[in-house]
Amino acid sequence: MTPLKVVPGLLRVTIVLLRYRLDELIDATHLFRPLKLIRPFLGRPAVDVRPLSRGARIRLALNELGPIFVKAGQVLSTRRDLVPADIADELSLLQDQVPPFPGEQARVIVQRELKLPVETLYASFDPVPLASASISQVHPATLLDGRAVVVKVLRPGIEQRIARDVNLIHSLGELAERWHPNADKIRPLDVVAEVEKMLENELDLQREGANASLLRRNFASGVDMYVPEVHWELTSARVLTLERVSGVSCDDIAAIDAAGIDRKQLAAKGVRLFYEQVFRDNFFHADAHPGNIWVDPTRAQEPRFIALDFGIMGSLPEADQYWLAQNFIALFERDYARIAKLHVDAGWMPASIRMDELEAAVRTVCEPYFTRPLSQISLAELVVKLFQTARRFELILQPQLILLQKTLLNIEGVGRMLDPEIDIWAVAHPVLKRILRERYSPLRTLREIRKRVPEWFHNAPQLPELVRDAMRQIAVGEQRMVADFEMLGHQRDLARRVLRMVGCGMLGGTLIVSATLLATLSPQHGMLLPACVGAAGLLSFVYGWVRR
Repeated sequence: MTPLKVVPGLLRVTIVLLRYRLDELIDATHLFRPLKLIRPFLGRPAVDVRPLSRGARIRLALNELGPIFVKAGQVLSTRRDLVPADIADELSLLQDQVPPFPGEQARVIVQRELKLPVETLYASFDPVPLASASISQVHPATLLDGRAVVVKVLRPGIEQRIARDVNLIHSLGELAERWHPNADKIRPLDVVAEVEKMLENELDLQREGANASLLRRNFASGVDMYVPEVHWELTSARVLTLERVSGVSCDDIAAIDAAGIDRKQLAAKGVRLFYEQVFRDNFFHADAHPGNIWVDPTRAQEPRFIALDFGIMGSLPEADQYWLAQNFIALFERDYARIAKLHVDAGWMPASIRMDELEAAVRTVCEPYFTRPLSQISLAELVVKLFQTARRFELILQPQLILLQKTLLNIEGVGRMLDPEIDIWAVAHPVLKRILRERYSPLRTLREIRKRVPEWFHNAPQLPELVRDAMRQIAVGEQRMVADFEMLGHQRDLARRVLRMVGCGMLGGTLIVSATLLATLSPQHGMLLPACVGAAGLLSFVYGWVRR
């Protein structure tokens, strides 16, 4: 039941939707359908919305509803697996721009958060902001040593306003979940949860500073991408001080050409950076639209990007990272059977589905694309269609994969804007294969083993107890299996053999691991002892198998 305190807000939303002739959204919420009768008394928007598409009308309505609804629209623009393409394209145009709050309030917040007068912290602090958004605004400043910085300050009272509006959006989501005919596909409460998580992250500027710091460390050379330095002594949860950088937006083609930068080289570098962030570092900028990705105009011979705004970053669990990389490789090589198998092996789909049907569905989506020249194939569009198709087979799409999908769309859009003829496949395929070759090389595996050696030694004393517990459980299981007195002797004999085989296998495995550790950690003592221990382990395996 919707709480009474959010009813006025719901009525306001409904009135705005009616003014912008979004009747289909009203019809989906039966509770407010009768309000359509009062449309003649609601007034008209500033522009004539009748000839506009439904996507444009939704975008204008969200702008009028306020910044939190703009954020919700931005999240929906990334959910192309749920939202029609025409609406998603319009929602991607939403700009989070609101009038600034007074600069003196910003000074008060900085002074309160950093516990010192602004004059003591900065040589200068400009009260006129450079930019203003719904969550925060940015002021130019100068450090005491003369370096130029920008100071990002959260809006006063923003937490309370966001909490109120999130409750309203949650109520709208509950209504849509109950009444919308396609609620099972749109999953409105899941979308609301994504909005809440994004807003929660953006309200913590210290978290954003940590994101910037890690991304800067991942690209410490600054050759391909430059990340501003975080000044931690001037940063808190509500204030973030960053190095001030200058550049041109990556969609300002005229300025890039005027700087003498090779746009083809720049576009290819942008694609490579995406795959390096995702599969090499497992930490990627997930809000890579042109406003947050600049180009350094001083680097004509070796062009590089400048990253801004680190509130939304993405990472993948190691398993998802591996399966996703293998899916990309299979896609590049048109191995549809492998794509189907990888989706099931990764746990993204239930093992009960028919593999031949999934393979046929993947082939149906992909084959039309491969009739075009590779330079005209949109990898992002293809991935979106694959996700949409896979949903018919009960695809369990993780939030981190949604974020990755959004970033892929942004990066490919930037690449094609810089170089309309870029061959995404030719650039991405060798980069991904190189990263996988390095990531899963024997040398890297050996380094991982060395990292885990202390943990193994720490757990080694517990091994006999674990073996004893395992045998006890097997013995209990043996007793439960006896259902017939005449079979009792056979069951006990079988259990003894199983116990003998398991015990020999565990002992053999322990000896072989010990031999590996001895050879890795103490090579100076020679290979005789590791060889003997390993041979004993192998003999234990053989004995257990022969005596099974």
